Amino acid sequence: MISVVQLGTLDYATGLRLQQKLVDLRKNGQIGDVLLLLEHPPVITLGRNAKTANVIASEDLLAQRGVEIFDCDRGGDVTFHGPGQLVGYPIFDLRGFPAENGRRKTLGVIEYVRRLEEVLIRTCADFRIPAERVPGLTGVWSSSQTTNVGGATGVLARPDQAHIVCNDEKRAKIAALGVHISRSVTSHGFALNVNTDLSFFDLIVPCGIANRPVTSIEKELGHTVPLQDVAHSVARNFGNVFRSQILWLDSLEALLDEKIDVPARAPEELRRLHKEDDTYWA
Repeated sequence: MISVVQLGTLDYATGLRLQQKLVDLRKNGQIGDVLLLLEHPPVITLGRNAKTANVIASEDLLAQRGVEIFDCDRGGDVTFHGPGQLVGYPIFDLRGFPAENGRRKTLGVIEYVRRLEEVLIRTCADFRIPAERVPGLTGVWSSSQTTNVGGATGVLARPDQAHIVCNDEKRAKIAALGVHISRSVTSHGFALNVNTDLSFFDLIVPCGIANRPVTSIEKELGHTVPLQDVAHSVARNFGNVFRSQILWLDSLEALLDEKIDVPARAPEELRRLHKEDDTYWA
């Protein structure tokens, strides 16, 4: 069973501390598998493979736009979180999810990441947005981005329209992934652009991939979508892809029937959390 807790807006530093607390509880068998769904205020995060040059905005511009910067212990490069983006942090013990081929009792990191991508591909499909993987890259990409013969870029409303030519280079990233696995327990996860202000991505080279646009559910559909509707779709697809029952909880307290204490901790200390059995992926 996967317990789902929707937290609303949570600052990134608190989110990091909360994840570490839940990971410790999951490792000790004090809680089951948990999926946190939330939003963050504007923040740029640097994964373990991040290149600082991929933050292209000046400190003054970041301050002007109210954007913080944090190091974190997920895999991957630079990404952005902000309002209108649905962030998911699965705290799963992968030993409870057998591999698809039946050869291993524990779900491997690559297959885990592929399942996360599948959840997001199915979620996009729920909103009639075609999405897919791109070979050699991690994440989910909208395949409805098109280029008109006249040069304007827009959403493909009718695939059979002769005046629209699909351009592979115009596929736009709609969801980013970056995970950390320690002793088979996962943290970090995904960020799905729903009603996100995409201009924030101009401050960085998203995921270190140059010349690839980003998009959102709002941009693909031409109108905003309630974040709650997307959260319900994501939770349902987690149940289907991970073959688990989904239980919505009203609060974190319901996990233990008591308040979870989140200790104060400096975010930069996360760089020193590396252990021999840790895995990072993006």
